[in-house]
Amino acid sequence: MADSKKKNKTPQQQQYEKFEQKFETKRPVLKNCIKAFFVGGFICMIGQFISYFYIYFFHFTEQTSGNPTSATIIFLSMLLTGFGVYDRLGQFAGAGSAVPVSGFGNSIISAAIEHRTEGFVLGVGGNIFKLAGSVILFGVFSAFVVALIKTLFIMMTGGF
Repeated sequence: MADSKKKNKTPQQQQYEKFEQKFETKRPVLKNCIKAFFVGGFICMIGQFISYFYIYFFHFTEQTSGNPTSATIIFLSMLLTGFGVYDRLGQFAGAGSAVPVSGFGNSIISAAIEHRTEGFVLGVGGNIFKLAGSVILFGVFSAFVVALIKTLFIMMTGGF
């Protein structure tokens, strides 16, 4: 495949690619993966502490503490994004800060901050779900499909 790409390029383009490869900075992939792993794990550890907080002080069960824990993490990430802390964390950790549920809160509030100069209705209200809207849409749709498959499976096996 690499040879077919070279055949379609002119000699000048191939020469430029060789020249470009000399000056291209090498990305520390392993180092970035390790940073993402530890920062994402640290965010999840904070979430576990929040979950234990709800269980201990508010007498939630492990099953019922999940929703308030997720909401708290999303709120904290939105607060940290507003103060500019989460952006620096994202630059350092990359996907380690974007993959947990805190990345969802960051994506929502970032769009709102970016468009606040256009007003609250057209700016913030119209753009707040620009990125997160697709996450919400596909999350709800996926839950529907899984529930439908589960219901059909139960009906076919005679579970009702």
